[in-house]
Order: sequence, then C-alpha cells, then structure tokens
Amino acid sequence: MSESAEETAASGEAEFVRPLTPVIPLEEIPKVRAALIHYRVMAYTVGVLLVLLMLVAVPLKYFGHDDRWVTYFGVPHGWLYMLLILTAIDLGRRVKWSVRNVVLIALAGTVPFLSFVAEFLARRDVNRRIADSTPIVNH
Repeated sequence: MSESAEETAASGEAEFVRPLTPVIPLEEIPKVRAALIHYRVMAYTVGVLLVLLMLVAVPLKYFGHDDRWVTYFGVPHGWLYMLLILTAIDLGRRVKWSVRNVVLIALAGTVPFLSFVAEFLARRDVNRRIADSTPIVNH
C-alpha cells in the first residue's frame, strides 16, 4: 500500500477509485437518457419488423406465394433502420463511443434478434457511464 493510501486508510476514509471512462457532464445526463430512450425504441421497432420479415413474410413469399407481406414489413423496416442509425450515432456521440462501436450497434439492426442483444449491451453501457458520471453523495 502506498503512503497516501495508508494515510487514507488510517484516517478511516474509504478509498474509492472511479473507472477511467469518459465522464458525462451532469447537465448532459438528461439528454443522454433521452437519446437512450430514442435508440431503444428504434432498436426494438426495427428488431421486431426484421423478425416478422424473416420469420413470417419471407416464408409466406416463398411457400405461400404471397409477397405482399414482404412489402408490409420490409419497407417500414428499411425506412426505420435509417432512423435507428441516426439514433445510434446520436447516442454514441453523447456517450463518446468509438466509431467501431457505433457501426457495430448500427449493423445489429440487419441481423434478426441481434438488435435486441445490441440494445441490452448499449443500455447497460450507457447506464454504467451515467452512474460513473454521477457524484457520490455522503449521507
């Protein structure tokens, strides 16, 4: 134990070390929370549409010879996927994700069920960053 750590331990104060992650300024936390909600809504919407497209519309097209469901699910998925990308970029910019992470999060909307996993991981990371950015209040 270093000398300063020994002094801290001897004085009865608890040692607390924050992780070395980018800190979100306190005034930005409500905007980050809003960006996270926008991203989550888009991730679930795009994910559900993609699952319906792949598990309902495509089988109906090839086995039932009814291609209208591909249009009903595919067109909204494509347009809303663009919004998913914008919300992922906005969230990533606010929490200082790397470009690689933003690209991976955005690409998750193209693989069935993966957008749900990406949403879970993104939510966990953002909540951790918010917690790391919130000051500790001594009671």
